[in-house]
Amino acid sequence: MKYNVRGQHIQVTDALRDYVEKKLSRLERYFEAPINTSETTVTLSVTKGKHAVEVTIPLPGVMLRAEEKKDDMYASIDLVVDKLERQIRKHKTKVNRKFRNESGIRTLFKDDSAPVRVLDEEDDLEVVRTKRFTLKPMDVEEAILQMNMVGHSFFMFANSATSEVNVVYKRSDGKYGLIEQT
Repeated sequence: MKYNVRGQHIQVTDALRDYVEKKLSRLERYFEAPINTSETTVTLSVTKGKHAVEVTIPLPGVMLRAEEKKDDMYASIDLVVDKLERQIRKHKTKVNRKFRNESGIRTLFKDDSAPVRVLDEEDDLEVVRTKRFTLKPMDVEEAILQMNMVGHSFFMFANSATSEVNVVYKRSDGKYGLIEQT
């Protein structure tokens, strides 16, 4: 894998870069062949004394992403790699169940014949409630106000400027994000 390690509000030292690459190289054992087509993006940042690590690994048909914040950068790196390993194992189990005899994305992951214990995905993916409502045309600012008024972390609305369905959401840093349709 190729690594793009960058820092926000932090100088990325050679020791830190080497540690990130060493830890992320552990993930390569889960893949059938070396992944040369993707560039793993690692962002290290420090905000209000918290050391954050964000890793994105684009793969054919799968996007692996994890983020972790701790008081120590090395602990954040360790925890984010653990999260990515869990994601890979869970996805591998799901793919193997779904495509038991088919080729395709299944060939992306090694078949190490060791059973992987994952919570039952069918329970995790069950829709337990459906809501229907009419989308009122409004601007982004009004949608944020509506979201805050109902106490949700996201709000879907019809954008009056673009006539498209958009979603505003509250980010972990306290700011807001907007998801637009392409």
